[in-house]
Amino acid sequence: MVREVNQLKIGSLLSYLQMILGAVVSLAFTPVMLRLLGRGEYGLYSTVTSAISMLSLLDLGFSSGYIRFYAQYREKGDQNGIARLNGFFLLLFSGLGLVALGCGLFLTSHAELVFSRGLTAEEYATARGLLRILSVNLSCMFPMRVFGNIISAKERFIFLRAVHLGRTVLSPLVMLPLLLMGYRSAAMVWVTLLFSLGTDLLFAWYVLRVLGEKFVFRGFERGAVRSLLLYTSFIAVNLIADQVNWNVDKVLLGRFRGTGEVAVYAVGYTLFQYYMMLSTSVSSVFTPRIHRIIRQTETDTAARRQALTELFTRVGRVQLLLLGLAATGVAFFGRAFILRWWAGPEYGGAYPVALILMLSATVDLIQNTGIEMQRAQNLHGFRSLVYGAMAVGNLVLSVFLCRRYGALGAVAGTAASMLLANGLAMNLYYHRRCGVDVLHFWRSVGRLCRGMMIPVFCGGALGWLVRDAGLGAYLGAIAVYTAIYGASMWHFGMDAYEKELFAGPVRRLRARKPIQ
Repeated sequence: MVREVNQLKIGSLLSYLQMILGAVVSLAFTPVMLRLLGRGEYGLYSTVTSAISMLSLLDLGFSSGYIRFYAQYREKGDQNGIARLNGFFLLLFSGLGLVALGCGLFLTSHAELVFSRGLTAEEYATARGLLRILSVNLSCMFPMRVFGNIISAKERFIFLRAVHLGRTVLSPLVMLPLLLMGYRSAAMVWVTLLFSLGTDLLFAWYVLRVLGEKFVFRGFERGAVRSLLLYTSFIAVNLIADQVNWNVDKVLLGRFRGTGEVAVYAVGYTLFQYYMMLSTSVSSVFTPRIHRIIRQTETDTAARRQALTELFTRVGRVQLLLLGLAATGVAFFGRAFILRWWAGPEYGGAYPVALILMLSATVDLIQNTGIEMQRAQNLHGFRSLVYGAMAVGNLVLSVFLCRRYGALGAVAGTAASMLLANGLAMNLYYHRRCGVDVLHFWRSVGRLCRGMMIPVFCGGALGWLVRDAGLGAYLGAIAVYTAIYGASMWHFGMDAYEKELFAGPVRRLRARKPIQ
């Protein structure tokens, strides 16, 4: 139990360290990359990566299915069943990798499906080269995915997060000198491929040599296969919806408005990605715990509802503490940051893109533990249907709006569909079917939000005062705002658990005696 708690705590800390260092490296790397590539090639690169990312939906929810079945076999102590499960999933993901390679090479040969206008012959050649390399990368990632799933299922979060941390920091540091040497976007995708292969091989070594996992490639029960397909079918719909919602805007902009507009959207989306990471780096370590709660409370509905509601609320409040600081900070200081200190004046449209995405996704991001709660109870079908409808609505709205309003129109379609799906439909479902007291959750969140009133007022004033100031005054205003936010949330928003969560490590560090 102690080791499990340490894995969760240290894994969470490493996740945040990865996020912080990744943000710092990216914030330093992105403006250099934008200037070396130019708006057109950066937009080309972003469109290609979005198109290839959509092929990752071929996972079809099998990664989540692996964790669910692994937990069942481990609960029974069935090591032979785990070995057969490992072998089956390695074969399954290998087949999916071949399908992904075929789809990627098809896109490579028909790049006009992604870019319908405005590209020169040289740009088409660049696009095909990027598509080819990224297709190979994706096809290799699929069979190796099972090793990361095993590490996650066994809750070895320290190793998992440490490897991702190293990759996050080292990858841009390798890309930068290659860009300076003139290798442009091709160098970036080659580095992506090499680091992906290195990470996957390291995971494979850890699983085979350190964890000693076995792989048996026959004997997996047909009944289990049917159960797996039934379980993952709705997850697959959800994954398709997610890929549409998060990648279709850039693909549509590339097709209807050109790569320059994609570049503006991509800069705003880059900031939004770090916003999402604030949330998911907390919730991702709770997946095994959620499945364990469900298994241990199969005969006690009241205990299950209490445990799920407590976890849902506690994690959501901590996520909102962090997201609230990030979203309000971007609202008050983000425009000057993007225009004056980071991307440059030609990317001014990225500010509303980032802010609209952040605000519209906040409800979903403070409730994302609920996704795994649905899956653990096999109740994820409704969410998949809702998100499928959301994806269709988003696609229709975005096609119309992006043609007329560019990046701002595309993000407006995404925001409207997210608010309807997450703000209304999913909250009703969590409350009525998933064993979560959503009314209790929102009452608790409302009490937390009281602490945001003073920071919002002060942040607006500070942002106005430093809108044309120098870098020193600008950074000073951000530091003052962060202090005001922390003090206000401490006194008017946070509960005893959250105060201990933040103050406990500091107090323990101070209590340590110096080495004599």
